[in-house]
Amino acid sequence: MRTKEEVLKILDRRVVVCDTTLRDGEQTAGIVFANIEKYKIAQMLDDAGVSQIESGIPAMGGDEKKAVKYIAHMGLSASVLGWNRADIQDINDSIDCDVDSVAISLSSSDIHIQNKIKKSREWVLEKITESVQHAADHGLYISCNAEDASRADLGFLVEFARTAKAAGAHRLRYCDTIGREDPFTTFERVKTIINLVGIEIEMHTHNDFGMANANTFAGIKAGAKFLSTTVMGIGERSGNTALEEIVMTCKHLLDIDTGIDPLKMKPLAEFVSVASGRPIYVSKPFLGSNCFAHEAGIHTDGIIKDHKNYEPYDPDEVGLTRSIVIGKHSGRSTLVSDLARRGVELDDDTAAVLLENVRIMSIAVKRPLTSDELFYLYDCQIKGINLFGE
Repeated sequence: MRTKEEVLKILDRRVVVCDTTLRDGEQTAGIVFANIEKYKIAQMLDDAGVSQIESGIPAMGGDEKKAVKYIAHMGLSASVLGWNRADIQDINDSIDCDVDSVAISLSSSDIHIQNKIKKSREWVLEKITESVQHAADHGLYISCNAEDASRADLGFLVEFARTAKAAGAHRLRYCDTIGREDPFTTFERVKTIINLVGIEIEMHTHNDFGMANANTFAGIKAGAKFLSTTVMGIGERSGNTALEEIVMTCKHLLDIDTGIDPLKMKPLAEFVSVASGRPIYVSKPFLGSNCFAHEAGIHTDGIIKDHKNYEPYDPDEVGLTRSIVIGKHSGRSTLVSDLARRGVELDDDTAAVLLENVRIMSIAVKRPLTSDELFYLYDCQIKGINLFGE
């Protein structure tokens, strides 16, 4: 097991990615990873440059505990973290697995305190103190997780954070557990905690309102250092902050290097997609096949002239490829460019007729046309063959 000092050295960067695909990602309804898949995912996360891997929940015992212990002994460069309730026995289970870090989680909102655990605020603070001190006594790096932080009373959340820090926690995980927060509120609350408590913050946001990535982004702007992610954003209900989205957001919008190799994200996502049974949607940012597909005439003309006109980054950066789609919305420049690769030069009149035929055929077959089909239409047109009747 690494020492606390060794873990702190691994996590010593402006922004740190702490991926929880193996824990929160697998908690997605219907997803189960085989242990051998978990080991492969852990290795791929490590190869990609993830600084800390949340490996699972040792207290579950059985295969889960076996997998966490195996990952802890894989010799990864990343820190390996086990997730726990604020419970001494849970933490002992993590210690048994030789992880170098623990996450200790307890409800922080009155909604959860009153209706879920049916305790008091005072009881919550006592359990945080007890469990965090126990982990600290065993030399572990500690993340204290404020479950449902986005709905917690801000005054109590500050007290929660102060208690965790005093007991030995290195960071507070700000959990938007049901994904109901907005970026503006996130910024103000996270900034307040940092200013009043002086504890490092981890953003753990869910996507129920489609704002997981935006809320994590807001947290970074407020001073949060740690980003909890999952590959493709898999996670409970509508998912979590997506690894690939926040990594590229940091790189291009904040000029922050997370240490993640963008070229490793697509192979990682493809493996997780197969292991989880969740497809990579064609429009998925930084992963989908449509990220660099262009059909509309104005756009394709701009792309042909200079790809920066309609692309926010280079497809080579993430291992994707650019495609110009021939279809209903195409313009003449697409046809001219495609046929030029075959040595065909289109004049304006021929291109105008061919474009109309492309639109007719695309509507008829309800899909884009291939380059071969375009050439076939052109060939028929030149030969005077009427494919579409009077």
